[in-house]
Amino acid sequence: MKIGFIGCGNMATAMIKGILGKGMEAPENICASAKSEKTRTKIREELQIGVATNEEVAAGADVLFLAVKPQFYEEVIAQIRSCVKETAVVVSIAPGKTLAWLAEQFGKNMKFVRVMPNTPAMVGEGMSGFCTGELVTEEETRQVRAILESFGRAEQVPERLMDTVSGVSGSSPAWIFMIIEAMADAAVADGMPRAQAYSFAAQTVLGSARLVLESGQHPGALKDMVCSPGGTTIEAVGVLESKGLRGALFEAQRACVRKARGM
Repeated sequence: MKIGFIGCGNMATAMIKGILGKGMEAPENICASAKSEKTRTKIREELQIGVATNEEVAAGADVLFLAVKPQFYEEVIAQIRSCVKETAVVVSIAPGKTLAWLAEQFGKNMKFVRVMPNTPAMVGEGMSGFCTGELVTEEETRQVRAILESFGRAEQVPERLMDTVSGVSGSSPAWIFMIIEAMADAAVADGMPRAQAYSFAAQTVLGSARLVLESGQHPGALKDMVCSPGGTTIEAVGVLESKGLRGALFEAQRACVRKARGM
């Protein structure tokens, strides 16, 4: 299977490293394009995969990832739509670009897949939501899922939930990083060295997330386990509730989804 990437920024690089790391495809079966010579050099030297023009990548790919920024989609699709194989699976990773929109831009219905990955893919811990168009076969769906699972977890959702995925996992690493930063800042204020503070905060977030995933328990129940009567944790929880932590995260995530729907 030949896999192509149009664009090779951080997200595409994370995907390619996952594919190569899991031995899904050999480097000679993966090809990417990039605007800058610096990125093209990175592709050759760091990833050791093929480098080609947008048209060449599109013409050779069995699975083609459109990994450019959303504002460049129309330009790139106009450039490659006559080159893409009729049998190719075309994978979009842009928020807000529906399956119907993709068909309109390509001028025909093809085997389209929408994917919303996130930046933890860079360390093999990504979370990707995806939906498939009506022409994508079960075997092709399995192939796409396998690619996504090479750099984390993946779940198939109906297209109506793709913008929700943008909020709950696509963009949410940003506010998780803000939480880690705030936790570390507080530790620094109480005398802990900065690097050590980040280590404590980040590992705590990592471990807490893993506990949710592996225990199967409700997050509220896990929170209650930490909150001893009259103790330090419930005191801190009370402050977070009074400051509106839940409400702020709730509204921020919904604002993200509204923005995605308008793109």
